[in-house]
Amino acid sequence: MKKVMVYLLCACMLVLTACQASEKGELILATTTSTKDSGLLDEILPAFEEETGYRVSVVSVGSGEAMKMGENGEADVLLVHSPAAEKAFVEGGHADEDGRKDVMYNDYVIVGPKEDPAGLSTDSYNDALKSFRTLSEKKAMFISRSDESGTHKKELAIWEKCGITPEGDWYVKAGAGMGAVLEMTNEKLAYTLSDRATWLNLGQDGDLRIVCEKDESGILYNQYGVICVNPDKNENINHEGAKAFQNWIISEETQKRIGEYGVEKYGKPLFTPNAE
Repeated sequence: MKKVMVYLLCACMLVLTACQASEKGELILATTTSTKDSGLLDEILPAFEEETGYRVSVVSVGSGEAMKMGENGEADVLLVHSPAAEKAFVEGGHADEDGRKDVMYNDYVIVGPKEDPAGLSTDSYNDALKSFRTLSEKKAMFISRSDESGTHKKELAIWEKCGITPEGDWYVKAGAGMGAVLEMTNEKLAYTLSDRATWLNLGQDGDLRIVCEKDESGILYNQYGVICVNPDKNENINHEGAKAFQNWIISEETQKRIGEYGVEKYGKPLFTPNAE
């Protein structure tokens, strides 16, 4: 009888804990498609939900659209990778008092057909600017995200550095996320710019390969940051939940999880944690 009572008491405590956790409600995370398409969020978010009791609703869009959601008070916290735009977001008063915090980084790669008709892998494997110039000169088909994402803004920054305004039939504006663009690039045997994590998770099984990477100038560097939206936007902002997420993702334990993601499958991490 005593054992039964103990079991019932434990069961009641578990139910009570679950009810208390569920009362914390929903947290809206607006994030870039790369954090989702890479598989990272599926790997780490269950731990956050279990540890804190918040339910996370992920809205996966480009970084630009994620920040628009923040400006409009339609999200609680952002996980994005467009540092210049993030700086403007904070300076515009759209973030809370703690502003933006580094989370992790990886890099961008240029991928193209395995036969590489533009010759980037032989002539400009470590030179992104030269690779983009070659694509423009040869009018090799290039699929652009064209969605105001962090990847799109990085692409535009490279074109600007080259002094080129890409236009013509060879330059295709997809207006889509990274996974969809990789699929389109594979179908058309074209070229595109991708974050390395999404490429490793979704792009390797087709007819593409990396044709340019590890530019020594650092132009392909890809930093991610986390920002809590200013709670003064409206009364629906879950600032407590946003702050819990921000503190959790930069914590030592979660940083360790991020640094381990991808090692078993790819032999190396897809992201390098760098929170301070």
